[in-house]
Parts: sequence; C-alpha cells; structure tokens
Amino acid sequence: MKPQSTMIVPSTLALLLSFQLIAAAADTHESFLQCLSLHSENSTSISKVIYTQYNSSYSSVLELTLQNLRFSTPATPKPLVIITPIHVSHIQAAIKCSQKYGMQIRVRSGGHDYEGLSFRTSYNSPFVIIDMINLSSISIDVENKTAWVQVGATLGQLYYRIAEKSPNLAFPAGSCPSVGTGGHISGGGWGILLRKYGLAADNIVDARMIDVQGRFLDRKSMGEDLFWAIRGGGGASFGVIVAWKIKLVDVPSTVTVFTVRRPWDQIATKLVHRWQHVAHKLPEDLFIMVFLRSLSSGTEGNRTMEAIFQSLFLGGVEKLLPLMQERFPELGLVKEDCNETSWIQSIMIFNGFESGESLDILLQRTNYSDRRAFKAKSDYVREPMPGIALEGIYERLSKVEAEAAQLFFVPYGGKMSEISKSAIPFPHRAGNIYEIGHLVLWAEDGIDASQRHINWIRELYSYMTPYVSKNPRAAYINYRDLDIGTNNEGYTSYKEASVWGKKYFNHNFDRLVHVKTSVDPDNFFRNEQSIPPLSSWKKKRNA
Repeated sequence: MKPQSTMIVPSTLALLLSFQLIAAAADTHESFLQCLSLHSENSTSISKVIYTQYNSSYSSVLELTLQNLRFSTPATPKPLVIITPIHVSHIQAAIKCSQKYGMQIRVRSGGHDYEGLSFRTSYNSPFVIIDMINLSSISIDVENKTAWVQVGATLGQLYYRIAEKSPNLAFPAGSCPSVGTGGHISGGGWGILLRKYGLAADNIVDARMIDVQGRFLDRKSMGEDLFWAIRGGGGASFGVIVAWKIKLVDVPSTVTVFTVRRPWDQIATKLVHRWQHVAHKLPEDLFIMVFLRSLSSGTEGNRTMEAIFQSLFLGGVEKLLPLMQERFPELGLVKEDCNETSWIQSIMIFNGFESGESLDILLQRTNYSDRRAFKAKSDYVREPMPGIALEGIYERLSKVEAEAAQLFFVPYGGKMSEISKSAIPFPHRAGNIYEIGHLVLWAEDGIDASQRHINWIRELYSYMTPYVSKNPRAAYINYRDLDIGTNNEGYTSYKEASVWGKKYFNHNFDRLVHVKTSVDPDNFFRNEQSIPPLSSWKKKRNA
C-alpha cells in the first residue's frame, strides 16, 4: 500500500509562515535587547531606559511628547523599542545594535515634527525610537554669553534657565515652549528675535553628536562641513545630535509687546496689504507678525475672520509709538494697546498665558488639553500679494473645515537679509519679504475627518501658488510637509530627493548631499525626507 502524501493547504501554509515570522521577530527582538546591554557601558542603567511593547509604561512613554494626534491611532506603526538614554553610551549602543539587526532609528527631542517622523515611519522596516527626554541639562555661562543645551531640553526650559541668570540675555529661537531644542535648531529655528539676530541655527558655536560609526564628536572633530550641515539641514540625516553650544544675545530690560485685533473687512484687508510693504523694512528692533483666522459669528453657524497683529519691540513704548506713527500709522496703535514688560514675560504673552501666571509653566513639556490633529504647510513671499489674493484667503477661511485654521505671516528683512544664503543650509534670506505658515487643526476622530481637513489645506496651498515663491516653490523644513515629495524606502536618487530637497534648501541641497555621502554613505540615518547620499542611487544604477 502506497503511503499517502502530505499536502499542506494554503491557509495552513500561511499560518505556519505567520508563526515562523513571529518567532523570528521575537528572536530578533531578544537579540537586539541583549546587544544593547552588551554594548552599553552600564548594562544595569540601560535596562532602566528601555521600553518594549511588553512594558506597562510603553504606551505612556510613546504618547508623552507626541504632539500631533493625527499619528496617535491604532494604524500608526509603533516602534519595536523606545530608548530614553541617560548616557551617551546608550545612544552609541542603540546605533550599533540597530545597524546589526536591520532596525531604523527615529530620534525624538520634543515630538513636534509636523509629519511625526521623529516617532513613526511609513516604511515597512522595524524601527526604534531614541527619545532624548532625559538628556536635557542646561548650563548657562553669563560672563561669556554662551550656554550648553542638551537636545532633550525644550525652548521653554531654556528660556526659563536663561532668565534665572540674567534678565538681559536671550536666545533667538521659537516662542512655543514645548518645542525641543534638538529638531528646532537643526532645522533653522525662527523666533520673534529673527529680525534682530537671525535664526537659532545662526547662533550655534559648537555641537556634540554621535555619528554612524558611534563616535562622539564636537565641532573640531566633526569638521566644518558636518557642523555646517547640522545647523539647518536637519540633524536626523547625519547622526544623533546630543547638545548645542549656543550664543546668547542681548535684550533690554524693557521690551514692548502689543496685540491688535481687527475684524476682516475692507479696512483689515488694506491693513494686511499695507503690512506686506512695511514689515520687512522696519528697524530690526521691531517685529510685527500677522495671524489670519476664522471666528464663529454666532449666527446660523456662519463664520467670519479677523486679522491679528502681534508685535515685539526691543525698547519702551515711548520709542515705539512715534516709530509706528511714522512707519505704519494705518494700524492706529495707541498706548493702551501696548504692554511694557521683560523679554521672558514677552514669551508668556506670545503664548497667550494669563497675566501673573508663574514662569514655571515654561518648564512643562506638553499641554495635553491643547493637543489636536493637524496638518501644516509653508511658503515664502517675495512680492506683496494683491488685495484680491487676500480676499480669496478670507473665502477659504470661511469654510467649515477652517474652524480651527489659521495663516500666519512672519516678516523677514533686518538681520535675515544680511546673512548669506549659504552661511548655513537654511537659504531663505534676502529677497524674501515674509514667510507664511498654513495650519489646520481638528478634534474629530476618524480617517474621513482627517481627509476633509487635509483636502482643505491642500486646496488653500494650491490657491496660493501664483502669489508665492517659484522655481522652486520654497518651504521651511521645520514645517515638514510630505506632500512636496518623499524618499523611497530602499533607495532614492538625487533627482527624486531634489524634488523636495530644493524646496527646503535650494542651492544648498547639493552641498548637503555631498556631506551626507561623506559621513553616512550607506544611508543608515534615513527617513522619508532625509538627505540621501550619492552612493544610494549609484549602487542601484550599477546593480
């Protein structure tokens, strides 16, 4: 009698393969954890800063500084491991072991990446997060007007520590206190002092980082090309930034802030139009930005819009009023609109904190009550938009999807026009009169709600095309937007990457590619919009 052959039906085969993949993944996971302990200087300490999906605190650590709820869904890919290093050796171990076991790395400082690339991936590869939250020390040197800041520190924490030491020193970075210093500075980092002192990245004098070989480098040992690249070129492309040495800047004991609101009508249209001709030409001590946003009119769900003029002046109100009367009388600024205060209090005011609220709020890493899903875009304007363009913005802000949307106009000129377009990778200098941030937020859950709001901002962005920069249409990397182009998972050609790279970096993109090729030729540090090395596409071409 012939023995019967054993036949495995497709469903059984799929089940067996599934079990094999799970078993292989478990083995890799366990081997990866053992590798971390082996290559860390203190295996006991690293065990305390590793979180896997089997840890009860894994989800809370992942969500702690996740700022965009668009990526807080069950469908969002989760990291295999989260590491919150307390020592440089923990980062070095994570890099070495990720290379050995084929893991991608995401580095998170404050969690504000607009497309969530500091804590998620759209690729199929397993990944780990290095969350720098524990590396947040700040050391202020008042005498030399410098400070060392680890990248896990937020801007709010940095400003608080500076103010503790001196009321007359500041740092020209963003005004949002929960933003991490790591990503913010590596992307350029504009703030309300940019017309006086330039960007945050313009005021970096040294840095400490770990490269793909696990070497702990400072400015001298990394060389000037790499030091140039990480100040505005996006640090995640080149290694793991650990700390910045920043140059502190002088501010007077008294500054003046004002917030003037105007309902959207013909007068407000003319004011915003006039602002376009004035704001970038004002003295560098005066910064006036504009917010355009919609408001509920309270009748049958109709919406209206307002223009908000918010300003910082490095001086007292008695100097500000005659200056405004001479250069921008149309706004109608009066003394009652103004608030004389200190620089640190101006940060509080720009964030909408209540008068008299403790500065301790700047130490908080996140505001859970204010977290929502959002999508953002950016533009640069080289010629004033006509009034009809502003009316078109008004029409779009009146849509129901724009309930929590806004545009903000950031004036350039001043110091921004004096710094060379090649001084750091950030190229948006002379010739740009202002930057536009497009932002839409929503609280509804679900894919349909997200898509409606994303479609709204994409349509607005399309509408703006005739009125903004061209060839390329410039964008700001800290307002990351994957709509403008992404890298492939396996390889990306120079031509493909330049679609988005030229928009962020213009002519500086080529130099960034050459730096990347030199320091990370195998493209270990990569994401959907990281700088690719030339070798990544040459290998594909020669395959």
